Amino acid sequence: MKASYICGRLFTFMEKENIPQDQPNNPLHGVKLVEILEHLEDKFGWEEMGERLNINCFLNNPTFKSSLKFLRTTPWAREKVERMYLKSIKKRY
Repeated sequence: MKASYICGRLFTFMEKENIPQDQPNNPLHGVKLVEILEHLEDKFGWEEMGERLNINCFLNNPTFKSSLKFLRTTPWAREKVERMYLKSIKKRY
């Protein structure tokens, strides 16, 4: 970590070599939310996703844009979607 004083305040900065690049135990590492949503919509469809997850953004006029905006600002809903994605890819192996 690198520390610098700017206007009398101490700031710390992470150097590139200190930031871990690999996350072997995180199956969501490198997977974008849009990719997760596309996979689930292809596999289940909006209606089934809405029923399984009890999330209205998948039932009332669902679009990728509106769903992504909602999921990015609503942590509990994003967690449900990520869990459903992990379960769906786990069954493939």
